[in-house]
Amino acid sequence: MTEKRITFIKNALLLTSVGIAMRSVQLFLGAYISRTVGAETMGLNTLVMTAYGFALTFATSGINLTVTRLVAGAMGGTRGKEADKILRGAFLYSLLFSGIATLVLATAGGYIGRTLLGDSRTSLALRILSLSLIPSALSSVIGGYFVALRRVSFNATVQVVAQIARILLTIALLGSVSGGAEESALALAVGVVLTELVASCVAFVEFIIDRRRSQRDSGVCFSSVAGMALPLATSAVIRSGLLTIEHSLIPRRLVFRGESMTDALSSYGTLHGMALPLLLFPITPLSSCANLLVPEFAEAHSAGQKKHMRSLATEALTRTLAYATVLSVIISLYSEELAYVIFSSPDAGYFISFLAPVIPLMYIDHVADSMLKGVGEHIYSMWVNIIDACLSIVLVYFLIPPLGIMGYAVVILIMEGFNLTLSLIRLGQKVGFSIDFVNGFLSPLTLSLVASFLTSRLFVFSSTPTPLSLISKLLFTTAVIVGARSLFDLVCSLSKTAISKLSRRAREDKTR
Repeated sequence: MTEKRITFIKNALLLTSVGIAMRSVQLFLGAYISRTVGAETMGLNTLVMTAYGFALTFATSGINLTVTRLVAGAMGGTRGKEADKILRGAFLYSLLFSGIATLVLATAGGYIGRTLLGDSRTSLALRILSLSLIPSALSSVIGGYFVALRRVSFNATVQVVAQIARILLTIALLGSVSGGAEESALALAVGVVLTELVASCVAFVEFIIDRRRSQRDSGVCFSSVAGMALPLATSAVIRSGLLTIEHSLIPRRLVFRGESMTDALSSYGTLHGMALPLLLFPITPLSSCANLLVPEFAEAHSAGQKKHMRSLATEALTRTLAYATVLSVIISLYSEELAYVIFSSPDAGYFISFLAPVIPLMYIDHVADSMLKGVGEHIYSMWVNIIDACLSIVLVYFLIPPLGIMGYAVVILIMEGFNLTLSLIRLGQKVGFSIDFVNGFLSPLTLSLVASFLTSRLFVFSSTPTPLSLISKLLFTTAVIVGARSLFDLVCSLSKTAISKLSRRAREDKTR
């Protein structure tokens, strides 16, 4: 195993460990919020965060990936001293775009809330959230820099501190309000701003300490930063704007169907604020590896190492499919228990069960998209994302009135399949890959079904799920899958070794 691969695995394990801890905190913090403030506030907060997400996308404007690719390319070649110029240009670029975003959100928050989102209760929360845009954008530059250098422990520290701050602030702020939807949304917005300020302070301290030991070069490399970031920003801003339209359209189409605004926000909050976060919770290990694949593919692409990229893509996609298949089966079978134990919401269990089959599509597309970014296919990804968002709006408009909130679930299924198809076609053209469906799909599917069947026969609890019963079932199912897979790999390895020895003996006997 090469030193580079060992470093990649170490970084991936570190990011995965931290990521799982952080995602766990986010999931259970979300469950705490939903239990404390209810589904309507979850829906209202989701609307607020959708509009805020658009402003944040404009504020960062593709700078994180740009810094990762430019710094990784400079370090991989003979231009190591250019990193300082790139970083100065990136900070200048971020200040420009985040400053514009802050001004617009602060001054137009009332109009956005009343007119675009259709709920005036979101206006003040949006104005408050504008204060976090500049710190977030500057932290994004630093995050991209550390990923490019594969110093993932720095980003991990920021994540840990930010999540600790978020937990304490959220609990304290929600405890200080009366519990109304608007007041709770304001409290959550204040928590986001304070969390971002804490995280950015930690990131800057780490960055200053790290750059003291680095090579220095004068000048500002703004044009190359803008040249790469602007196409990414165009894609991200247009897609985020379309997503904002899509999500603001969902409760409106539910109201058009005949539901009250309270019911519309409740069902929207249950699906988007409870079910989807649970489905995306196990993506953490993949996100860690996917982020590391960007500089890996950027360097290999610059060096013309096509064989290495093809091998890496094949391994990444096959392992992703295996992991996602197991998760899809387990989450689908335990959907009701997961929803009851975590969210105390039977409706969330129904949505989780319905959307579980989309997990392999989501996860594979996430990894494929990272590899495409690594080989410079951000323009292609831009158009795919824009087309995806446009079609989603059309489908939301027409499917929600006859199907209700399940129409949005159907839209997610359709568009994930569409997005994945286009991503894999392009990845095949640029890199080339071949997925092992036996090891990536059939074997994991069989193992997970058998393990779940054994669990249902061996574990008999009361009809009401409890955290203990759920954890016991999940641990046993996972142990059976991992154990059976390890045993299978051991048998295959021993068989290959035996066959190799027999072949060698046969050749030796033949030579005699």
